[in-house]
Amino acid sequence: MTRVFALHSAYGLATAVAAIDRGLLDGPTAARPEQVLVPFTSSRVPELAVGIDADPALGRLRARFDRIEPLSDLLGPLHPSAWEPPEGELPVLGRLIARAWGIDPRDLELCVQSPQVAPARTLFGLFPDARLTIVGDGLMTYAPMRVRLPHTVTARIGRVVYADVVPGVRPLVASPTAETVPVPPAAFAAALRETATPEVPEVPADPEPGPSTVLVLGQYLSALGLQTPAQEIALQQSLVDRAAAWEPERIVFKPHPAAPPLLADAVRARAQSLGMAFEEHRGTGPAELAAERLDARAVVAAFSTALPTVHTVFGRDIGAAGTADLLGTLAPFENSNRIPLTIVDALTRTDAPRPEPPELQRLVDAVGYAMQPLVAEHLRERAEEVLRDLDDGERRRYFSAERLTQLRLPGAAPATLRQRLRHPAGGIGRIEEWRLTAIGARHRAGRAWREIRGG
Repeated sequence: MTRVFALHSAYGLATAVAAIDRGLLDGPTAARPEQVLVPFTSSRVPELAVGIDADPALGRLRARFDRIEPLSDLLGPLHPSAWEPPEGELPVLGRLIARAWGIDPRDLELCVQSPQVAPARTLFGLFPDARLTIVGDGLMTYAPMRVRLPHTVTARIGRVVYADVVPGVRPLVASPTAETVPVPPAAFAAALRETATPEVPEVPADPEPGPSTVLVLGQYLSALGLQTPAQEIALQQSLVDRAAAWEPERIVFKPHPAAPPLLADAVRARAQSLGMAFEEHRGTGPAELAAERLDARAVVAAFSTALPTVHTVFGRDIGAAGTADLLGTLAPFENSNRIPLTIVDALTRTDAPRPEPPELQRLVDAVGYAMQPLVAEHLRERAEEVLRDLDDGERRRYFSAERLTQLRLPGAAPATLRQRLRHPAGGIGRIEEWRLTAIGARHRAGRAWREIRGG
């Protein structure tokens, strides 16, 4: 048997390696399959990014695999997300790639990130007999699928392997049929600690005391269209204000690699205006390890996956700023960032106690249903229950009035006749239902007529 890992992020690679090390992918008596890493770069301009196949900090993690088959060797200049060959070519391409990689497509497990898009979806089609496993990539894993995959795919997704950075909360991707396989925080921490280079040394066991520090993380939200550049500068400054609650002597800012210097300048000016020293951290390693090396008192960001990770895995305090405003402006409602934003907001709010895991799970389920009512239709009853229990302020924080009305969920304003016709509860529009009913009746009448005529 061969197990192929098609991965694009260091977080996903660390998750996979931790699962391998803990034996979470194989039964207690199963023979170890050949492990093949198929790395690719998902950034918009791959030529300007350091992929997981070339990052020197990930060398020890890559060594866990029997061999590496970079996807770029097959695709050449074609971007991985644009790899969508015609359906008729898939059987031939599948045989050619199986020969190139030296694998048996009938005895294969595909472990992929981002199953809704290419190249993962393309691999599903190339190897229709392969068993499928989803490897989590941070908080996005807790959101439902963005699209409804065909049954020929969903029936093969057996499990979701993810770093358990929000203990007690199950991810929604591939639910409710896929088994969830949490990677324990200690195992994930051990994998992260191996991402070291001579320039970025391992975290010392007993670091020397230094100035009290809060690490502030930038996410470059304007590049995603979630904020304007001016709004993002204001957000970065509010992150410094939030960091000041820990009364640090120093602010260390780790910007997004593609962020312009203007953002760092805004953080510097705000930190210095509050009497705190400022340093910019441009290392390529994980933010979680940067917090450890700096012995940071806390880590502050907008809604980075690093926040729950650094809290659960390394026990650091965390804080956020701007989450309530982002929840209100994030569009469309089904934007995949909504679940990460919801989780971070719930875990870092200063005006409400941190929710217990069952309570947070209920909120994630309800928001997930409102985001994807067709893909997550099994969660409608849970969503109705949660929304009935929330007060008006909490409902407005996590759910837009328009979305509640569209789905006819508790807390919605009374729907107009036009809205009821176009957006009934949890399904297709009434007008579309009538159209499909008419088509079905016409087909039944046609079959009956053919039977009468003896055709």
